[in-house]
Amino acid sequence: MTVKLYAMTCGHLTGQLARLMEGGEGEALLPIPAYLIEHPKGTALFDTGMHPDCQRDPLARVGRHVVKMFRFDYSPGEEVSARLEAIGRDPARINFIVNSHLHFDHVGGNALIPNATLVVQRREWAAGMDAELAASCGFDRRDFDLGHKLKLVEGEHDLFGDGSVLCLPTRGHTPGHQSLRLRLASGDVVLAGDACYFCRTLRERRLPRFVHDRAEMHASLDRLARLEEGGARIFFGHDDRFWRDVPQAPAAIL
Repeated sequence: MTVKLYAMTCGHLTGQLARLMEGGEGEALLPIPAYLIEHPKGTALFDTGMHPDCQRDPLARVGRHVVKMFRFDYSPGEEVSARLEAIGRDPARINFIVNSHLHFDHVGGNALIPNATLVVQRREWAAGMDAELAASCGFDRRDFDLGHKLKLVEGEHDLFGDGSVLCLPTRGHTPGHQSLRLRLASGDVVLAGDACYFCRTLRERRLPRFVHDRAEMHASLDRLARLEEGGARIFFGHDDRFWRDVPQAPAAIL
């Protein structure tokens, strides 16, 4: 089966590197990625970026705590629906949204993809539905509890049934974080999401300041390292230096 992968930049955040990596200094520019996957059996997005409200009034959308952590660089036309339309894809015809996890910069665009089925790890969704745990994890139900059809999965999940698009549990950043492994014509690609913010996260094993479970996150980094050793290309979650060399849609990642 031929799988095509397209990368889209849905705005940027800027934050203190010390929050994102132990011992980090200075500021880090953080691209907000979303990915379109086209398979003969359907289409999927891996993450959807931020809600368009963040273009106009981030404080009202995400609250004072997040606005104190990040500066927003996010303009009209950078939301996931506009990125899709710019390359001739209809947001209303996307079959699946695979959410890595439920933070605002990964699920905020779900509202713009109205007819997709959400594919989320059961543990992550359960955390999002638990008011106390959701608050501690920084989840906002306005971003993801929107009436989409749900497919809650446990562990690895083969999205199209042929091994070409596989959800991989990579817990630790949040209770049920997942990454996505793709088999492209040129070899395997792993979309790591926030299991691995930066290339340095994987190389140096310096975790963000705040994670749900540090031991699980280290285990997930071990899994990503094994996949890389086996020949997979790892696409890091918010690594600006790495992202500069990623072809952007309408160019496909080969």
